[in-house]
Amino acid sequence: MAAQNLMNRLLIALQFLTILPIRTKALFREEDFKSVFAFFPAAGVFIGLIPAVLVLFLGSLPHLALVALVLAVYTVTTGALHIDGLADTCDGLFSGKPKEKILEIMRDSRIGTYGAVAVCLLLLLKFAFLSSLSGDVLWKMLILTPMFARWVQSVACAGSKYAREDGKAALFFKVASVKDVITGGIFSLAMFYVFFGVKGLVLACAAGLPAAIFIRFADQKIGGMTGDTVGAASEITELSVLFLCLVILS
Repeated sequence: MAAQNLMNRLLIALQFLTILPIRTKALFREEDFKSVFAFFPAAGVFIGLIPAVLVLFLGSLPHLALVALVLAVYTVTTGALHIDGLADTCDGLFSGKPKEKILEIMRDSRIGTYGAVAVCLLLLLKFAFLSSLSGDVLWKMLILTPMFARWVQSVACAGSKYAREDGKAALFFKVASVKDVITGGIFSLAMFYVFFGVKGLVLACAAGLPAAIFIRFADQKIGGMTGDTVGAASEITELSVLFLCLVILS
């Protein structure tokens, strides 16, 4: 029974973080989400395994073509969910409007100039950073990057309040706990250490700072976090991990 509950938590995480055809027996009540954030990093590992395996099996392809392929596969697997959150966040936060208007803009399904520019720059930078990694480092970073970004999502939800009065993401903020953050953090640091030793730990610690700054910024602008800003924090973390990988591990 305990093993089934643990598997349900992981499947719930994968169901919300990917477009994979996963169905669980959970009823999606509050008790079904208990400790689900502790499994977000593990879900990130599963997400990263898909492009990582492509790198290992298609390593004979020209490097730029291989990177473009794995970036496309990774983006499709996640349903571009957090990229959409980044776009909405940029449209709202850079609008120069008060809190209520910012939240209204972020809820609008249409993308604005700030959002479009943010998405273009995000994908461009990801492609540039990934293409700068050698094959033996690339497949490892394709696992570690989504893993650490999903852990940051748990930090964002447990360390901040929900900025809206209601919404789809409200339940995640309600169930997120410090215990989940610690559990996922230990798992994430262990993975960085296994792949890169002490340098991996330094990389992880440094990569979390930009997201922490962003979460603080969102708190000041809109009084907390939303599903969109959590997605933005995730994307910021992915860029930070990849960039600092080039700086620290090169």
